[in-house]
Amino acid sequence: MNWLKKFSMIILSMAIANLALAQKTTFPDNDQVSFDCSAKLDHDLLILENAMIARTYKWNNGNIITQSMTDKVSGKVWQMNSNKSDLSFPEQSDQAENAVFSTQVVEETATVPRHLEAEIVYTLDQLEVKRVFRIYPGCPVIACDLYFRGESQSVWMHTAYNYADMINLEKPTVSKTGNNSPVIEKIELPGRHWHIHAIEFFDVTDRFNTLVNCVEAMSYKPNFYRGNLLCAHDNATNNGIFMLKEAPTSNVQLAYPGNDFQSEFGTFRVIGAGLNPSDLDQKEWRRGYGFATGVYSGEERNSYIALREYQKKIRIHQPGRDEMVLMNTWGDRGQDSRISEKFVLAELEAGAKLGVTHFQIDDGWQTGRSPGSVLNGGSLRNIWKNKDYWVPDPAKFPNGFGPIVKKGKEVGIEVCLWFNPSSDNHNEHWENDANTLIDLYKNFGIRTFKIDGVHLPDKLAEINFRKFLNKVTLETGNNVVFNLDVTAGRRGGYHYFNEYGNLFLENRYTDWQNYYPYTTLRNLWMLSKYVPAQNLQIEFLNKWRNAAKYGSDPFAPMNYSFDYLFAITMAAQPLAWLEATGLPEEAITVGGPVIRKYREIQHDFHKGNIFPIGDEPSGKSWTGFQSVQNNKGYFLVFREANIAPEMAMKTWLPAGTTIKCIPVTGTGKPFTAKVDGNSNVTFKLPKENNYALYTYSIKKAGFKQEQNQ
Repeated sequence: MNWLKKFSMIILSMAIANLALAQKTTFPDNDQVSFDCSAKLDHDLLILENAMIARTYKWNNGNIITQSMTDKVSGKVWQMNSNKSDLSFPEQSDQAENAVFSTQVVEETATVPRHLEAEIVYTLDQLEVKRVFRIYPGCPVIACDLYFRGESQSVWMHTAYNYADMINLEKPTVSKTGNNSPVIEKIELPGRHWHIHAIEFFDVTDRFNTLVNCVEAMSYKPNFYRGNLLCAHDNATNNGIFMLKEAPTSNVQLAYPGNDFQSEFGTFRVIGAGLNPSDLDQKEWRRGYGFATGVYSGEERNSYIALREYQKKIRIHQPGRDEMVLMNTWGDRGQDSRISEKFVLAELEAGAKLGVTHFQIDDGWQTGRSPGSVLNGGSLRNIWKNKDYWVPDPAKFPNGFGPIVKKGKEVGIEVCLWFNPSSDNHNEHWENDANTLIDLYKNFGIRTFKIDGVHLPDKLAEINFRKFLNKVTLETGNNVVFNLDVTAGRRGGYHYFNEYGNLFLENRYTDWQNYYPYTTLRNLWMLSKYVPAQNLQIEFLNKWRNAAKYGSDPFAPMNYSFDYLFAITMAAQPLAWLEATGLPEEAITVGGPVIRKYREIQHDFHKGNIFPIGDEPSGKSWTGFQSVQNNKGYFLVFREANIAPEMAMKTWLPAGTTIKCIPVTGTGKPFTAKVDGNSNVTFKLPKENNYALYTYSIKKAGFKQEQNQ
């Protein structure tokens, strides 16, 4: 670009920026009540807000600096005196140029709620930065997606500090922390009594069976923490903030600086952008990791309620599309040996008796052979050298998918498929992969796909994978649901790609005795505090298979009723990880009525904020979940192998509230109860390894007091 052309572009950018300095986002009068989002740039102040949160920035030529943050519900205002930009890179200039500010209202689609986006684009030397803030009505969180383009000669990551090598720790000096890693978010809050929780998550569930680790600390001199979520509570004022790093889990992130958060008294930073200068492109915006920062007041656990309000905005859940009791036969280890038209038709008949809503044909429906085949010679390399790889196998499905889709409609079951995108050369064949699913949707109406075998070892692979998801989503009118497998490899984890569907959480099998009901319940219970349970597929298996292999193990699946195994999955999206044709009649007579009863309330149950109650599942605990709604909700309570016939469990209800509980299914009895001063409710169940699903409502005058029996 010659100097004259470059100069002209700078003048044009300055004119646009000057116009933006005086602009205020306005909306039609009839939207003022329901749409409370606002973004305005007034001279040197940028203000982003809705009815619950406000954040004010110094414009700083586009490289914004937070000046204040307000919790509008409590009235708490945090004033900040920072003179450094919220986003920074080591060795990179922080002098912004050519800043442009714009806003747009994103209208509701089948998957995305109506919200406001505020965009800032600016340059730091040759590096272009685009920040896209998302503000949702009635949500105490402001999120930001980050994109980069151009080039940088800087080194963005340096060796992390080792505090044992630092001297004069007691001498007050100017902190230089946060200078050795990219910082994508920073807030500097007053106060020295910040209690923090740093929550690290683990996927790769074929290897991990404890998926959450929480570190508690008092924020003091500079320290680093791993995790996707940092909650900070000011013990002096009883107010707090939280920061969600929207990225894969810490142990699989790209360009990882070794940690995710840095704290120093009231200063909190999110570090690690998810890309290096070598990942930049001159023309294409490359998406980095983003963040969502929110506010709350009162109890520390209110931070999780506020976070959940944001997480529910990421994807709209529709009853007929996103709610499912899905059956996938891979859990019985038949692999592709049994898959055929005859087998699928029989499974649809048996699945209808069991009560499932979706039937997913796993690996083996296609003409190509994968490494998961019972036959040798399968491969997922160079898939697209075989143009028929993803054509239904004519030997197994001589009539194509037409007859099975038709049969599914007759028995009320939606047919779904497994799919493994090509990972060759950074997922370069993403468009061919996308066209395969689009054709299956257009030709057969198949709209739910398990996405397996994903490899995201570098930024380009991640970018192309997102292009694949976006193309399928766009060209199917947002009607497709992806079951994103997080069992192995570098994938998206719990806080990345959430807008596309749900997560296939774990492979567990009776064949190798790694299916234990209480550990499945434990993983869901631990995650549900921080991740919407309804976004997870949770498995229940055929407990009669391989019973002898468990011997006298007290936690073997055979020691639980079949409906108890299903009940473990109710807070999530239940996954029948089995062949329905292999179940005994007892499974149909015991499980079928419970599954159908559950389906009547499934969407309403999932509409609430689902959180864990009781103790961590251990096989011997009282434990469960609560779905919290305005004046009603649900309790799902489990008495594991615990000798106590009743238990007071801490709930998410205010102390002093009186509730009426009506059983939906399980062994519970109707009762009314007053929530005690510790928010406890006492539950009773008649036997060990029993459960009850209740609907509850806030008690009103006229309710008859009943004993919990």
